This record gives sequence, C-alpha cells and structure tokens, in this order.
Amino acid sequence: MNPYLLVLTSVSEKKAAEKMAQRVVDKRLAACVTVSSSGRSFYWWKDQITEDEEFVLFIKTKKELFTRIERIIQELHPYDLPEIIAVPIVKGYQKYLDWIDQETRS
Repeated sequence: MNPYLLVLTSVSEKKAAEKMAQRVVDKRLAACVTVSSSGRSFYWWKDQITEDEEFVLFIKTKKELFTRIERIIQELHPYDLPEIIAVPIVKGYQKYLDWIDQETRS
C-alpha cells in the first residue's frame, strides 16, 4: 500500500485558500497544493440547502503528515465545519511519488 494521500478542503475565499496552501507547503507537509478556480458548491447547512462559490485545495502529501495538515486547516479555515477529506493515492507515476517523498518532512 502506498503511503501517499490527496487531502481535499474547500473554502469560499481565495486568499484563505492561498494562505492555507502556503502554510502547508512552507512547513514541508505537502510537496504541492493546487488551488482550483472557483466553483459552485451546494450543500445542506442548518436545515436548508446552501449555495456558495468555493475554491478547492488539492494537497499532495503522505499519510504520516495528515494530522499536522488537519490541524493547520482547522486553525486557518473560516468555516465552523471545514471539509477535510483524505483520499489514498493507490497508484501514481513513481517519479512524482518520489518527489513527494523528497519535498516533505515528517
């Protein structure tokens, strides 16, 4: 099993997304964070369907660093209940996975 994760979170403000991305990369907890263009999210919140513009962060990292990334997201995220989802990277281009290893620190 690969030790790699793709961590996802979304936020309504581009500046907040960029701040989270910068912090995670600066601390060497991810090799790369991609901040998407804005998109529309539809979700249940407080008994009603809500619609917001959001930016998604795609955080490329290792499983062992998830808890530290989660803490940073919780610290910087403006939402009461931030989306923090980790998806295992089952397969990937080996040179890219090696790069994740080289650029992250436990």
